[in-house]
Amino acid sequence: MIARLAAPRDGGDRAVSICAFRLPENAGAVSCSLSRASTGNAPRSGALQDREAFEELAVTLLKTAQSDGHELELAMVDMEGLEAARKGASPADRAALDRKLSGALRAEAYGGAAATALGDERFALVRARGEAMSALVQRVTKLVNAGTAGQITATAEAVPLKSDGDRQAVRALRYCLDTFLKEGPGANMPTTLSDALSKSMEKTLDEVGALGSAIRNREFHLVYQPVIALQTGGLHHYEALVRFGDGSPFPLIRMAEEMDLIESLDLAILERALETLVQRPGLKLAVNVSGRTIASSDFIENATRAIAAYPKARGRLMFELTESAALEDLKVADRHLGALRDQGCEICLDDFGAGAASLAYLQQLRLDVLKIDGRYIRDLQRGGREATFVKHLVSMCQELKIRTLAEMVETEEAEAAVREAGVDYAQGWFYGAASDDLDWSPGKKAA
Repeated sequence: MIARLAAPRDGGDRAVSICAFRLPENAGAVSCSLSRASTGNAPRSGALQDREAFEELAVTLLKTAQSDGHELELAMVDMEGLEAARKGASPADRAALDRKLSGALRAEAYGGAAATALGDERFALVRARGEAMSALVQRVTKLVNAGTAGQITATAEAVPLKSDGDRQAVRALRYCLDTFLKEGPGANMPTTLSDALSKSMEKTLDEVGALGSAIRNREFHLVYQPVIALQTGGLHHYEALVRFGDGSPFPLIRMAEEMDLIESLDLAILERALETLVQRPGLKLAVNVSGRTIASSDFIENATRAIAAYPKARGRLMFELTESAALEDLKVADRHLGALRDQGCEICLDDFGAGAASLAYLQQLRLDVLKIDGRYIRDLQRGGREATFVKHLVSMCQELKIRTLAEMVETEEAEAAVREAGVDYAQGWFYGAASDDLDWSPGKKAA
């Protein structure tokens, strides 16, 4: 198990790998060894991993375990009664319950970290094969119910993990997790990862066809989230976000990237945004464009042609370069972004500080705005390392003549913190969620 250590006085981040096992030939004594570990593998405060990190770690473990001759399985655990127990508990007891559950699941996980929450009562972990699932269920139930009325019951099922390729493994894992999250225990789960991959491909082909049709026929709508100029407190522009029906757009956007539909989607959103700009004089909009799309000469040609066809929209459009796909050739990207700037558009680098974005982007791309990843903004008001990072980043951008935008500003305290740090613009629930409303005013701030 990898454990994160309490921060020393110098503020450094440390972790230790703990390995323990019984010695039956020595009266049941336990041998325990400690060694230094990377903090990148250690969850903070014993928390479960988010799903994205879990998927990445699961594939890594799958590769290393196979090379070491170990067999793994994906265990999916349903904790019936957990949400009711949470609701009926005090904040302190609820926190204690969550800690017990996280600890119990991570203790069962291979390496002590590969466990994640899929929903309020559904969880997944990667563990070594060989032991009956009933033993896992018994241990987790006993630990979680310790000191309580024992109202939580666990059920679990497993899918053996074995794959020939990283991408295939990720696809199969996602299918298993999505099926369990949607249908729960007793669902028609695949028996192996290969079976999951086959079912995933069948499902994906159907969904890709539907997504391609939705893009071609413009069967989506845009919602708009306000971006505020902190110096004046007034509206600067809206970010236009795509929605397909009522569900989350992120799985479909991820699919569009994986299946080479993202360029068509980005162009369709751009055309819809241009139509909106013509209908609303004085409005400013930002649209997202994938790193994969911006590398395409065809997209730049089509985009510049579309922008030129709407001269009334000139000077009121911004492109937000997202990090969903890393830029492989920064020189080509900068040249393409320059073509959009020549059409009167501004360029914003989205989510700086997360994913693939790095100082190389700042060095080699001509940018107008840099959006600071929300995880730094959430912790900014507490001071410490995140506050230092943001303040130095803002100072550097000011020297480079690049304006800064803070996302995920959700409270008055967060707004005060980003204002004090010298950030130019702010976006988040404090000013309003994304909606059809294009008539924001300061009076519409969240209470």
